[in-house]
Amino acid sequence: MAEEERKKISLLADDLASLENYIHDLFSFSPLPICFVSPIGVVLEANPSFETLSQLRSYELIGEPIERVFKKEEVESLTRETLAKGSVRGKRMTFLPQGKTEMTVQAFTQIRKDEKDHVVGYFLSLFDITKIEETEEELTKAQVALMNMLEDTEDARRRVEEEKNRTQAIITNLTDGLFFFDQDNKISLTNPQAENFFDVKTEQIVGKSISAFSKIPSLKPLLDLLGKEVKGVFRKELPLKEGGLTLEITTIPITVEKEKMGTLIILHDVTREKMIERMKTEFVSIAAHQLRTPLSAIKWTLRMLLDGDLGEITPEQREFIEKTYQSNERMITLINDLLNVTRIEEGRYLFKPVLSDIKIVLESVIDFYKEVTEKKNITLQFKKPKRKPPKVIIDVEKIKLAIQNLIDNAVRYTLPGGKVTVSLSHDKEKVKVFIKDTGVGIPKGQQERVFTKFFRGPNVMRLETEGSGLGLFITKNIVEAHGGKIWFKSEENKGTTFYFTLPIKEQFIEFIKEF
Repeated sequence: MAEEERKKISLLADDLASLENYIHDLFSFSPLPICFVSPIGVVLEANPSFETLSQLRSYELIGEPIERVFKKEEVESLTRETLAKGSVRGKRMTFLPQGKTEMTVQAFTQIRKDEKDHVVGYFLSLFDITKIEETEEELTKAQVALMNMLEDTEDARRRVEEEKNRTQAIITNLTDGLFFFDQDNKISLTNPQAENFFDVKTEQIVGKSISAFSKIPSLKPLLDLLGKEVKGVFRKELPLKEGGLTLEITTIPITVEKEKMGTLIILHDVTREKMIERMKTEFVSIAAHQLRTPLSAIKWTLRMLLDGDLGEITPEQREFIEKTYQSNERMITLINDLLNVTRIEEGRYLFKPVLSDIKIVLESVIDFYKEVTEKKNITLQFKKPKRKPPKVIIDVEKIKLAIQNLIDNAVRYTLPGGKVTVSLSHDKEKVKVFIKDTGVGIPKGQQERVFTKFFRGPNVMRLETEGSGLGLFITKNIVEAHGGKIWFKSEENKGTTFYFTLPIKEQFIEFIKEF
């Protein structure tokens, strides 16, 4: 019996030794820093992880007070709490490794007793939470930054919303109508005024292309004007017969950083302006007609006096009557110019377009001015083309008037000894005429107004008091009514060259069809 007990005791002793070795190995190889501290705070044992964390070797730690690597007040509090409670779980403490920056750790303790239940010390295990705290701090900063960003975004959103509301209010209350076509040429925006102009509702047309206008009778005139592809930069009047409404249609491409976002169509009501223009034109037309009859009677009466039909007159009387006759002629010319302007504005200026030889027309006008230029000592030259020019469809009377206006200005404002040159050329599409003079020229600051009504340059008014300022306006409208173009180049005190083109037969026919 004694032998069996000895064997059991021996086995238990072996098991105990194995357990001690296991605990020692676990203590030594644990990745957590662990040390054994006496009740009075002296380090009795430390594992390799604790050595690594503290940057102290085992012989530098054992026998040393634990406060060597902790703040004194913190380790005293930890020891008291451990001895009182038996353990501590996750107490935050400041660890002071040798030669390194202090770090924040969590301390875990467990009291240790001997077989007589006497406290012999406590185990101390540490968990480094420095990185966790840094991460928490970064997260807190990120959270604060995010909240600031969200506040800024909310402020920006509020400002954008306010701006959008203001813009919408402006668009809604704008007296002009608006259609906005997006990048796909579909309507994405309208305003109430556009709805009123065409008697449509936004929901009828939003999201649809302009071709859908063909299905809405009130919008068809706009489709006919703009075409199936919305034009880029475009301005034209659109008369709507119902109600006498006239709209000025303007298209503007909308771009952001050179990328086209769509096209804005502005519908401006010019009905009142057109009515005033018609009233003014009618007044001028009536007044001109009423004035022309008595002026014609005065002309023929003066002519009879000058021709001696009413008896002989003295030289002094002849001089006065001739001056009166010339003044009357100027009045008749002015009245004729005013009548031409009213016809232009009423769109009824071309009466007899026929196939004609522009060269012959030019020669007839030049021959008329030869006597005038000889008296004024001005050279008038016609540079004829080497090849016979093609015939053009023109209203001969009106084209003659246009050429007369240009040559008359050239002769009138060229000083004696100067030169006026008329040239004619052509290509497959057009004939080109230019009238060049060596006259006083047009001041640079006045050149934009040359083709407007009643314009006369300040330099020519000092030189010549006569003239209505309507000649170039009439000339421009005559040329453009034929589908041609007119322009000029001028330098003050050096001369002016006016150019105009007329389309040949086929091109003019196409122009008339388009018109």
